Amino acid sequence: MEHAPLIDPFARPITYLRVSVTDRCDFRCTYCMAEHMQFLPKKELLSLEELDRLCSAFVGLGVKKLRITGGEPLVRRDILTFFRRISRHLDSGALDELTLTTNGSQLARFADDLAALGMRRINVSLDTLKPEKFAAITRWGRLDQVLEGIAAAKRAGLRVKINTVALKGFNEDELFDLIAWCEAEGHDLTFIEVMPMGDMGEELRLDQYWPLSDVRKAMAERFTLLETEETTGGPARYVRLQETGQRIGFITPLTHNFCESCNRVRVTCTGELFMCLGQEDAADLRAPLRASADDAALIEAIRAAIARKPRGHDFDYSRTGVAGQMSRHMSHTGG
Repeated sequence: MEHAPLIDPFARPITYLRVSVTDRCDFRCTYCMAEHMQFLPKKELLSLEELDRLCSAFVGLGVKKLRITGGEPLVRRDILTFFRRISRHLDSGALDELTLTTNGSQLARFADDLAALGMRRINVSLDTLKPEKFAAITRWGRLDQVLEGIAAAKRAGLRVKINTVALKGFNEDELFDLIAWCEAEGHDLTFIEVMPMGDMGEELRLDQYWPLSDVRKAMAERFTLLETEETTGGPARYVRLQETGQRIGFITPLTHNFCESCNRVRVTCTGELFMCLGQEDAADLRAPLRASADDAALIEAIRAAIARKPRGHDFDYSRTGVAGQMSRHMSHTGG
């Protein structure tokens, strides 16, 4: 059944959906989760069948790119069943891209299967190439396991994009090591500004905040940065390094607001639809999903929510504090 596409109040078509399939993770990255997280009871989470129905409803409404996130999506039990089912939309041509953001810990197990069902590229979060620093920032993670997973993805034919959160006093000294490693391995690299979300606790984000304008400045001292119009459908802006030819992305919600062309919405693992990562407004899609085997009420709820999508968010780092700070953890919304 064909439906009119989703258009928000600012005439932006919604073509990109990010869905968190779990709030659980096998790491506890300091900027994403508390060390002793209280995870949600299973009954609150959407089942794999409900996730399939929800994603399929969005595909029917014109979503062309679907990104699965978490927590760590690959720790969700039977997640491959969900990927296999949802890949039918790739086969039919209704969906252009099915992709994944992962910490890489489980990729050695899953890479071949993901490539076989039509996934072409994935994002892997990696903030350091030093084992002891990796253990410190992830609290529970092992770098060798992640590097093994990335190598498995590459062997399976998946394009890997490395996502690195720029953290002052943590990975500033690894900027050129990360660039050189990504060049050698053939991976794209995107830097992300740390965002004011969750319980900022002892490690106040203001101390960790390393503006990407400064990252670019440091890179420009060693490389010629060529501006490009390239896009992968998300919020990153890309440059090419003339000397190496590699592509570097910058996701800058704070120093350079990217709201004007926003084509994205996010659904949490409990079925909350967030029209904007930087606003608290959300719509409950779990209730209409569970109220009826028919999707009419679900589609109505999606349309009503998109009609409330704001022009942009309010994140702002000033000299004295953080405005527009979100109370939920990054792991809850799925990055």
